[in-house]
Amino acid sequence: MGFKKRSTKSEEDVLEGQTDLAADNTVSAPSSKKIKMIGKKDADMGDGVASSSVANSVKPMERKKKRKQVDKERRRSVLENEESQLKQPIIEPKGKDATEPVAASSSSSSPEFHISVFKDLASADSLVREAAVETMVTELQAVQKAYDRLENKDLVEGGLKLEAQKDDGLDNCASSLGYAVRRLIRGVSSSRECVRQGFALGLTALVASIPSIKVDSLLKLIVNLLEVSSSMKGQEVRDCLLGRLFAYGAIARSDRLTKEWLSDKNTLLIKEFMSAIISLASKKRYLQEPSVSIILEIIEKLPAEALLDHILEAPGVPQWFEEAIDVGNPDALLLALKIHEKTSIDSKFSKLLPNPFCPSKLFSADYLSSISNCLKESTFCQPRVHSLWPVLVNILLPDTILQAEDAVSASNSLKKHKKGRKSSSSEEEIANNVQSFCDVVIERSLLLSSHDRKHLAFDVLLLLLPRLPSSFIPIVFSPKVVQCLIDILSTKDSWLYKVAQHFLNELLDWVRNDDVRRVAVIVAFQKHSNGKFDCITKTKTVKDLMAEFKTEAGCMLFVQNLINLFLDEGHASEEPSDQSQTTDENSEIGSIEDKDSIGIMGNADFLKGWVIESLPSVLKHLKLDPEAKFRVQKEILKFLSVQGLFSASLGNEVTSFELQEKFRWPKATTSTALCKMCIEQLQSLLANAQKVEEPRSLANGLEPNDLGSYFMRFFSTLRNIPSVSLFRTLTDDDKESVTKLLEMESKLYKEERNFRLSNDANKVHALRYLLILLLLQVLLRPGEFCDAASELTICCKKVFTAPDDLNLSGEDELDDDAAPELMDVLVDTLLSLLPQSSAPMRTAIEQVFRYFCGDVTDDGLMRMLRIIKKDLKPARHQEAGSEDDDDNDDDLLGIEEDEEEDEDMDEAETGETADSDEQSEDSEAVVGSEGADKDIPEDSDESDGGMDDDAMFRMDTYLAQIFKEKKNQAGGETAQSQLVLFKLRVSPKS
Repeated sequence: MGFKKRSTKSEEDVLEGQTDLAADNTVSAPSSKKIKMIGKKDADMGDGVASSSVANSVKPMERKKKRKQVDKERRRSVLENEESQLKQPIIEPKGKDATEPVAASSSSSSPEFHISVFKDLASADSLVREAAVETMVTELQAVQKAYDRLENKDLVEGGLKLEAQKDDGLDNCASSLGYAVRRLIRGVSSSRECVRQGFALGLTALVASIPSIKVDSLLKLIVNLLEVSSSMKGQEVRDCLLGRLFAYGAIARSDRLTKEWLSDKNTLLIKEFMSAIISLASKKRYLQEPSVSIILEIIEKLPAEALLDHILEAPGVPQWFEEAIDVGNPDALLLALKIHEKTSIDSKFSKLLPNPFCPSKLFSADYLSSISNCLKESTFCQPRVHSLWPVLVNILLPDTILQAEDAVSASNSLKKHKKGRKSSSSEEEIANNVQSFCDVVIERSLLLSSHDRKHLAFDVLLLLLPRLPSSFIPIVFSPKVVQCLIDILSTKDSWLYKVAQHFLNELLDWVRNDDVRRVAVIVAFQKHSNGKFDCITKTKTVKDLMAEFKTEAGCMLFVQNLINLFLDEGHASEEPSDQSQTTDENSEIGSIEDKDSIGIMGNADFLKGWVIESLPSVLKHLKLDPEAKFRVQKEILKFLSVQGLFSASLGNEVTSFELQEKFRWPKATTSTALCKMCIEQLQSLLANAQKVEEPRSLANGLEPNDLGSYFMRFFSTLRNIPSVSLFRTLTDDDKESVTKLLEMESKLYKEERNFRLSNDANKVHALRYLLILLLLQVLLRPGEFCDAASELTICCKKVFTAPDDLNLSGEDELDDDAAPELMDVLVDTLLSLLPQSSAPMRTAIEQVFRYFCGDVTDDGLMRMLRIIKKDLKPARHQEAGSEDDDDNDDDLLGIEEDEEEDEDMDEAETGETADSDEQSEDSEAVVGSEGADKDIPEDSDESDGGMDDDAMFRMDTYLAQIFKEKKNQAGGETAQSQLVLFKLRVSPKS
């Protein structure tokens, strides 16, 4: 019933306004009434008779309905006859003025107002709406000017005032203008498409253009026309409240309040307006933020001196500020910050702002904790971010200071790391503010709360990114932020998964063209996930970021940061992670899943292992000129050599005066497993460098970019420093092998420079790299390569050294009559190295064979052909005591050269020595595990009966470790796998 009452009232107002339009600029209203009643006399009489007859026979409620129906039909008749009534002049006013109809006129000189503009105001096309507003304002200005020129306004107003019309305060306005104002106010409450926007725009332009419309009258009219009654339903209430909001916004944007204050500084209109809009904001939560935005528009237009008396002292405003912290009102905090920004007033906001106000106090931990309720309640407007957050971010990260700071940070980041770099006081203050903001607001208030507030936390971080200098990235991407991101991304069913994905994509776009940012983000992700960000999140984020380095400066910066991360003892995250520590095919560059896990089970060593394996991988996608690439390779080589091959006996820092560098080690002793990883990566780095090296002319006297030669000089220099020692103690044989390899490599280097660009130079170069990798292999697996190193040294001496310079020791001298061919010894040595070497070693062996294959003798060729032809696959069922089958399973590739002259010739050709027999027995022990497994199921029921699942998993781990160690032993590979390796790696090269 309430809605129907309101509808009836609105219809009456429409009728009043349109009747006013028909009677504008007339003297006598009764004549207009008479004209209207003449055309409807019979119908009205009929209606009256019907109404009286019904009143006697029906109940009161039915009689009321009938009366409303009669009123409705009567009003429709009036509206239908309006156009014909407006087209004819009613009564000419006294005076010289011509007739002025409102909607249309027969006289072209009279101003006209076409009500069809209201239809255009509701158009979905913004251009149509703007044109309609311009037309409406132009016509109503002309109508009002004509009205103002009338001499006897009292007579006109008295004649026009109808019984249904109320005193709305628009006394100085023409009737058509009053009608337009009332209709515009009612229109802003409509929820139809674009009606609210168009009518609000029209009201703004009309109030700004025609001073006859008084602001105080508008304020009263807004409340009266858009009054909310208790009988209204939810949508009706919402429409009325939003209508008031748009009407107040129209007044604010019309600049009338500013003009009123400029004309009278003691005006009460601003206080009345503030009281009305604060009262509106208190009714519903969704009205608070737009109401404050309207107030902010007024604040921007008013002078600062007007804010204290007219804004802060307005009724309801002090109480609103005082209750803000308790109820959690982010809009009151926003208003306080914006007012303070313009006036620097501190004492009018209760506890909402610190007093005295300054950024350090605003972002102190105590103050942020006190307003945390206001900040958390700002989630009501999601997915949009509340207007408060950009204001806080602007105060937290000012533009002018941070732009200068970021330029200094970028220039210093591209240089070598300098400890204790002094920063300005402003930078330190901003850094402390950011640290406090992230700790209190992001981590303790939002991330520990609901999903909506976690969503807000990521939105706020995105607001920080455009202003965030690279030096602040470690502060913002703290362990808790990274861990929250990992937890969300690890589960695709998570409610926030798309939010985290969007954040990650925006972050990647932000760092894409900035190497300093990219390095900081990679380090933060890996540091706080212990090197497992990609593994846990099942993404390739870190891997893709590492592949995007294109410049030498970016690569050097990344290498330096990884080195610092390796040497930093406090990098390990203190928070336990429940995520899996295994890797998969999506893991980042530097996966260590195939490495020895002994000694790297902890999180710290896991991260260090990732650093070790990621350093050489930086070069994988790098496209630089040879000189720049060589400089990057040198930095990586020095780090791997220092951390993998040496240790400092005194402290953790050593300065080399010869190299003019300071070398550091972690405070904690590096595990043997990490040292082995460094050596393996060092081998890979040298092997890859050998692949891409091209012969360079030395005629210009420039030193070639020979990474192997640089490593040998670097290794020799560090080895001679008294306070530096090898990471492991070597036996006398291994020491002698290392010395021989160093000396021979030095001689071959001189020979290579003498040969210049020739085939012999390529041979020497290939042998040099084989010696370098063999030296690392001796250090990696001591006691296994002494004989091979000795034989390879002898071959190098005989191939490239004059007979007078051989200077062979007594045990190295060979009887000329019994000595085998040089190439036979070299082939046997290469074949003996193949099955027990790493992939880089096998690559170096292939390079040597490629350049020496033309000199292979018939015996050497027959030996290789016999190995290829011989079936090394063991029989599935072997008879006990079958010596022939045992002989067939010998490891033919594990050749050990027997130095005794009376060795049997057949045994030498097939390589079936006593040592190889022992290796083949070990190989059979591994390969024959299939037969041994046949006995296990028979006793499995008894032996495993007392084992639970955990015990079984532990047993699987132990068995995997045993088989892995067996595989790494010399000769541990099966004969069949050795044959395949030989066919794939050696045969095609010949």
